[in-house]
Amino acid sequence: MCGIVGIYLKTKKFEKSLGKMLSVMLENMESRGPDSAGFAIYKKEKNEIYKYSICLSKYNFEYFQKDISKIVRGLKFEQNSDHIIIKTKENPKKILKILGNFEYLSLVGYGKSIEIFKQVGKPSKVVKKFDLTNFTGTHGIGHTRMATESAITTDGSHPYSTGEDECLVHNGSLSNHNNLRRKLKKSGSIFKSDNDTEVAAGYISESLKNKNLKDTLKSGLKDLDGFYTFITGTRNGFAVLRDEIACKPAVIAETKDYVAIASEFQAMAHLPQVNNAKIFEPEPGIVYSWGN
Repeated sequence: MCGIVGIYLKTKKFEKSLGKMLSVMLENMESRGPDSAGFAIYKKEKNEIYKYSICLSKYNFEYFQKDISKIVRGLKFEQNSDHIIIKTKENPKKILKILGNFEYLSLVGYGKSIEIFKQVGKPSKVVKKFDLTNFTGTHGIGHTRMATESAITTDGSHPYSTGEDECLVHNGSLSNHNNLRRKLKKSGSIFKSDNDTEVAAGYISESLKNKNLKDTLKSGLKDLDGFYTFITGTRNGFAVLRDEIACKPAVIAETKDYVAIASEFQAMAHLPQVNNAKIFEPEPGIVYSWGN
């Protein structure tokens, strides 16, 4: 049992309040997932730069900044607790290769829009640790985890990002993730944990090379065995999918200004205008998408 949440803003009205809205949603899902929490925030950047979200829990920030600056010039750093955001115009292939040579860091995501932060501990403490209430953006996705399939670690926490500006949060369990992991590794995918959700994220990233997001998720209905509710984020928006059995709960609230989704309505009860929202459960096996 885990908790998933997400907000997509249709207008600019609540962009400055996105972090505050998402933080309360995560806190209200703490009972569903007390072991760890994480969130992905999407922002429209003025410059065409790449951002790399990195966890440095076992690496001194000043030492890392000094070491990598010897290799790549012109990097900009933003520190937030034990995470940093690196900004650069350099080609991702170059930066990803360089980051792979640093043993004591964990790359949790990259892209032109996305920033990801995740850590073990109660969601309320994770929200406070990263000061989520002060984040701004266009859309955000979050997760509270009750560990069942793998260790309680930062690498075992959601969201998972296996492609540029992509991320996935998941409530449920996949039964064929080991077989699928082996197939994806043969195609070049790299996995940092034993978590089944990371495999689902890798599957989506691989499929997006040839299909759009909606068709990718539809294909997942036959390729991903198990039960799940997914929220998958992209640079432009997010999509929601429940498997065809639909034993994992989800509720959507939609107004003229935003779309919100959560495992339980209580996570959305504080949202502005929610009493006037269209509130419904996503149908089994149907892809719901906004912004994509």
